[in-house]
Amino acid sequence: MIIEASNITKSFGALQVLRGVDFTAEKGEVVAITGASGAGKTTLLQILGTLSRPDAGTLVIDGTDILSLGRRDISSFRGRKIGFVFQAHHLLPEFTALENVMIPALIAGRSRKESSRCALDLLNEVGLSGRISHKPSELSGGEQQRVAIARALINSPAVLFADEPTGNLDSVTKEDIHRLFFDLRKRLGQTIIIVTHDSALAGLCDRSLTMRDGLFV
Repeated sequence: MIIEASNITKSFGALQVLRGVDFTAEKGEVVAITGASGAGKTTLLQILGTLSRPDAGTLVIDGTDILSLGRRDISSFRGRKIGFVFQAHHLLPEFTALENVMIPALIAGRSRKESSRCALDLLNEVGLSGRISHKPSELSGGEQQRVAIARALINSPAVLFADEPTGNLDSVTKEDIHRLFFDLRKRLGQTIIIVTHDSALAGLCDRSLTMRDGLFV
């Protein structure tokens, strides 16, 4: 298993958002997490992605006991092993597509030459080899999301987490991004966990799990 989470709980004040969630994912698996707003999907994704700590439970990712790590070690682990794609692209407007994709690799200490080569390869993987010098304002919404996906993959993460990755896109562009996720799984063996309200996307995944009131149902 690439992810093993057991009895995950999380409260915010008196509000218990997660009530003892168990979750596993195998290497190369694409899993959708669905449910109504407020069901706990994003909170669970943030915990699985090491952005937030649970109140209780266990979490092992790629063989590492996450909750035994200190803050600095968790940050280092996240940079090496986890990629994120959000509904908002969060691209830096002053940088080109190539530069946006390179940034996590440079932060991880890789050379500019290696970072550029890997970014070029990934932009080709996501179908943007002709747009590498364009800034975000010169790209469509779908192209911006492809850049964001390439950026999330630059450090070869064990897991890619996507939170409503097609929520801001039109129906045709959504379908393109859906296909891209599965192309990446086929070509790179990427494990992908997707929080989505999109039933079409959920239906394509290897498994689709539904949350209600802080538990899977």
